[in-house]
Amino acid sequence: MKIHELAPKTGSKKRPRRVGRGIAAGQGASCGFGMRGQKSRSGRSTRPGFEGGQMPLYRRLPKLKHFSLVNHKEFTIINVSKLNELPAKTEVTIEVLLEKGIVTTNDGPLKILGNGEISVALNIKAAAFSVGAKTKIESAGGTWEVIGY
Repeated sequence: MKIHELAPKTGSKKRPRRVGRGIAAGQGASCGFGMRGQKSRSGRSTRPGFEGGQMPLYRRLPKLKHFSLVNHKEFTIINVSKLNELPAKTEVTIEVLLEKGIVTTNDGPLKILGNGEISVALNIKAAAFSVGAKTKIESAGGTWEVIGY
């Protein structure tokens, strides 16, 4: 068998409908699309997902409840008020907090939030800080450093 002898099985291929080629072809003039309207015009009738002006399903769904966030990051969260127990000039990391018992579980990278007051100067290394936490740490005389997670 040669490549030019290849052909599909008889009956498996149907010839395409030839529209707009006169009355004898069966699909002349309006080509079976009716007289007027959006679906009779040339080109695509509507884009996929279009619902006649109603807010389409793919735009409605995330507004509904119980949809989880995409690429959601879990953090081990602690407020600056909990760090007052540590001695001054301590380098604070998640390992140190687990050792001291201030944090009980490691739920991911450490994030420091600004709830409460801090009066001890600490060197804090965490994956993320809130704006309030940064200002409170600096006003207490401490430093903060963002480390990768």
